[in-house]
Amino acid sequence: MSRFVQFEEYGPPENLKVVNVQPPWPGPGEVRVRVMAVGLNAVDYKAMAGGPAVNAFGLKLPSGIGYDFSGFVDEVGAGVTRYTPGDAVLGSKPFEAAADFVIVAEDGQLIPKPAALTFEVAGALGAVGRTAMASVASLELDESDTVLVSAAAGGVGVLACQLAIRAGATVIGTASAANHDYLSDLGVIPVEYGEGLADRIRESLHDGQPLTAALDNHGPETIDVAIELGVPVERINTIAAYGPAARGAAHVGGSRATNDHLAEIAELLAQGELVLPIDSIFPIERAAEAYRRLAAGHVRGKVILVTD
Repeated sequence: MSRFVQFEEYGPPENLKVVNVQPPWPGPGEVRVRVMAVGLNAVDYKAMAGGPAVNAFGLKLPSGIGYDFSGFVDEVGAGVTRYTPGDAVLGSKPFEAAADFVIVAEDGQLIPKPAALTFEVAGALGAVGRTAMASVASLELDESDTVLVSAAAGGVGVLACQLAIRAGATVIGTASAANHDYLSDLGVIPVEYGEGLADRIRESLHDGQPLTAALDNHGPETIDVAIELGVPVERINTIAAYGPAARGAAHVGGSRATNDHLAEIAELLAQGELVLPIDSIFPIERAAEAYRRLAAGHVRGKVILVTD
């Protein structure tokens, strides 16, 4: 038997249960991964609560949970040529990743894990890595830009900040005060969330340099402030606001990124060119506690489940 985390009704993380199931078996063109680490994402608990992601992902109850994983290939289906048992990999399998085993198409969201990358960081990378790469690329940033990044200490935000800096941009990042020193060490100009945000951003601008772009990972507040400070809406990308709340901003997320993009950011992390902090690590049996930690906010980087 193997463990699988699921919820049988929509609601809070307390609804999560670890159940014993028969280990899945790969079909033709599929591989089975023995999961070592699972990276938790906000979309997980938003769907678990019965939010819009339910329809976006076509969830049916009971549903699994977890999106990103890392581990070892331990079985391969007929016709598989890219992977062999023992290969270390990372990837994504929406709402099935929190488990001892996961089945993934060999040509699906799966790439080899760089040897220097820990399983914890690799398991955290799939969704946030793809999303950060795509959202930053959408703005075509360069040294003439000053970009606002909201939720700058979160999984997507912290990678987006570093990618924007690598592109030459000056980065202003919103975060709780506890994360300001950390962001400063990465080269980000940190500002506090909340009332008066526009004024704090103005004060942080160097020599009157205008704000030229924004990456919203938090919600409409970021978009409204960016527009107030003169950012053209076509230079705002959001992954956190939809419909009228997006104010016309683009919505470029991880679906625009390829496995090659994910491999590129994985290699940058393995080489120490980027960092993805791990906020906390929980055993799979404490999945509900882990999701409570994530949902509470002010997380630095990623919350991880481990199977061993």
